[in-house]
Amino acid sequence: MNLSIYQIDAFASKLFKGNPAAVIPLTQWIDDAWMQSIAAENNLAETVFFVPLSNGDADYHIRWFTPEFEINLCGHATLASAYVIFNYLNFEKDTVVFSSQSGLLRVAKKDNLLEMDFPSWKPKPVTDAPEAIAEILGIKNIIGTYRHRDLLIEVATEAEVVAAAPDFTALKKTKEMVILTAPGTSSDFVSRFFAPDAAVDEDPVTGSAHSQLIPFWSEKLGRKKLFARQLSKRGGELWCEDVGNRVLIAGQCVFYMKGEIVLPD
Repeated sequence: MNLSIYQIDAFASKLFKGNPAAVIPLTQWIDDAWMQSIAAENNLAETVFFVPLSNGDADYHIRWFTPEFEINLCGHATLASAYVIFNYLNFEKDTVVFSSQSGLLRVAKKDNLLEMDFPSWKPKPVTDAPEAIAEILGIKNIIGTYRHRDLLIEVATEAEVVAAAPDFTALKKTKEMVILTAPGTSSDFVSRFFAPDAAVDEDPVTGSAHSQLIPFWSEKLGRKKLFARQLSKRGGELWCEDVGNRVLIAGQCVFYMKGEIVLPD
């Protein structure tokens, strides 16, 4: 069995920036164990698979795998999938609709960007953050702790987000996926994302985290349209909008490579 594989840098305007995703179009689903093994072999934050649908409200069914397990939502790999569909799979519409564990996800061409329509996951204040989480993250003063899918930690300044130096061994033991965020200096807000339990110590750019970050910062800043930066080593830029029970997340993609996977019959 031969499969095409694309590697795309998402939320990037030039090569080797943003978040690389492995994109594997399928004509029909293969065994889950194969998909998980491919994701582990790729050793990227996400490997995404999709199959075409012939009826219903969606064009494709999409699934995302970290090197360790399947996840319920991934932004950068969805953006990368749309990029491949629009540019390499002879898809003629300006909007592609994916069916997923998190419902219907739409990605539309918008000027030089691709804009994703994602669920809004407004995080709520919590008091169940792991003990010593500040020490584990290498930060001093936490403004607040919140949660939807992931644990969101708010600090006061961008400089504190940049300076954070997590102990990934200790963080992995908590089994938390953590968003660290603060107001930005050249953007409305900034973030970093850590998920060592998913074999991703620091994710370069995390679209799904912005399902939490957008409603959080929209309320705090009193604005619907926001510009965000993720401050990983590779870095990423996201144009965001809060539209009620949905969020819009837009970015660019850059093609890196196309290859072939050969699986035993």
